[in-house]
Amino acid sequence: MNQILFILIYIIAILSLLYALWMMIPVFYGLPWVPTAKDRVRKALKMAELCPDELLYDLGAGDGRILFMAEEEFGARAVGIEASFLQYLFIKARIFFGGKQAKIHARRENFYRSDIRDADVVFAYLTSEQAIHLQDNLAKQLKSGVRVIAVSADFPDWKPIAFDEGYLLFLYEMPPQKGGMMAYFAERDKDVDLPYLDIS
Repeated sequence: MNQILFILIYIIAILSLLYALWMMIPVFYGLPWVPTAKDRVRKALKMAELCPDELLYDLGAGDGRILFMAEEEFGARAVGIEASFLQYLFIKARIFFGGKQAKIHARRENFYRSDIRDADVVFAYLTSEQAIHLQDNLAKQLKSGVRVIAVSADFPDWKPIAFDEGYLLFLYEMPPQKGGMMAYFAERDKDVDLPYLDIS
């Protein structure tokens, strides 16, 4: 009985340690692990008009959910860039046990230094600070026509071609247009007739 209890405590301790590492390691790379809701991912990929056999990169791939949805629901190929060793191993295991090696890949890298020149679509869940540091690298690397979908934070110097306020999704197309969100709203609202106010 004591041996069973010891083994049980040992297993709980190991699982607790793995969970703590899973949650904390991404913090050292700038963002805690926050899983993106599936309906938000689906909306983002539809907004980017992801097509079969296009190549999607997920910057900061976490548990790989974006990669698998891109392949399973949109027929795309997908590459996850993940700096955290634990999340990277988890994605690799999902790819292997799911038999997805032909269409899904994972790379353990810092996405600020990743070569993603062959991308058709780039998905990135970012903080405002990460967006500032990433935008120049993306603009230099990505070919014309590539769509970039940013979740939660916009690229401050770029004007999106579409914006979903409910899900906080920003869609850009390379080469990016200058101007930021103010330019987007100004263009969007220029044809809106404002109600006449009689202030006499």
